[in-house]
Amino acid sequence: QVQLVESGGGSVQAGGSLSLSCVVSGLSAAIPFTFYSMAWFRQAPGKEREGVAAIRSDGQTTDADSVKGRFTISRDNDANTLHLHMGSLKPEDTAIYYCAAARWYPQSPLATGGWPVWGQGTQVTVSS
Repeated sequence: QVQLVESGGGSVQAGGSLSLSCVVSGLSAAIPFTFYSMAWFRQAPGKEREGVAAIRSDGQTTDADSVKGRFTISRDNDANTLHLHMGSLKPEDTAIYYCAAARWYPQSPLATGGWPVWGQGTQVTVSS
């Protein structure tokens, strides 16, 4: 069974940077990491979970308007790892960040419904 474990969260001041990682395990030889699409979501207190960025198995990405130009999603296929580099952080970026996986890229990649596998999340706090 595919499992996702996020790391790299923490506290940072506004304007700073932070990088998150998500290691994928439980993969089968028949369906390796390269076959999966991946995404980052976040959920702030009292708000719904929202899509941040997604990356297809071929490397094509989709970013939420709120993070364009500040966040970069990438994947290391040799290490079965998804990354999210966050720059120019703002207090409104404060949330629990989750990674998600899907065998096929959803039609709406920034909506939660298309992603069947989720990690436990990592907290990111941005202070002003």
